[in-house]
Amino acid sequence: DMEDQILGCMEKMQAHAEGRLHRAFSVFLYKDDAILLQRRAKEKYHCGGLWTNTCCSHPGMGESVYQAACRRLQEELGIETENLEEIQSFVYRYTFENGLTEFEYDHILIGEYRGSWIENPEEVEEVRWVKIKDLIADIQKNPEHYTPWFMIALKKVLEFINARIQEGCLCSAQT
Repeated sequence: DMEDQILGCMEKMQAHAEGRLHRAFSVFLYKDDAILLQRRAKEKYHCGGLWTNTCCSHPGMGESVYQAACRRLQEELGIETENLEEIQSFVYRYTFENGLTEFEYDHILIGEYRGSWIENPEEVEEVRWVKIKDLIADIQKNPEHYTPWFMIALKKVLEFINARIQEGCLCSAQT
């Protein structure tokens, strides 16, 4: 529900077909002044070929958002990390041209990462580090290249990173 309380369990595609509110998560891995982005596999049920955050998905029944985020990072990118912090959540609704609706209570997790990855081609078409200033410029020029939830979550991630820099918890890298 709108308070993030579990009311039941439903298969992912059914929830999207019926436009039912469900839990999701968006993971952002960063290093210095860059964010690790993925381009979703073209065969995905929606937003195939679009750029988005490092990893996103849904927790399974009985699985915490944190556990699901760690699991999906491993499944999608071969990344093993427990260096994630949930920073915020938001609810959004978006109906795609194929009739599916994302109505999600999306938890944002962020973590620093400097390792390698191996793309799962069923999930991910491409992965790359993008400097934040370049990402912002490209989003302004080409918003249609990005997933709708990414645009919402990125604003919250940038607010978090800027606050951490001001607190002296993160260093602002020279570009």
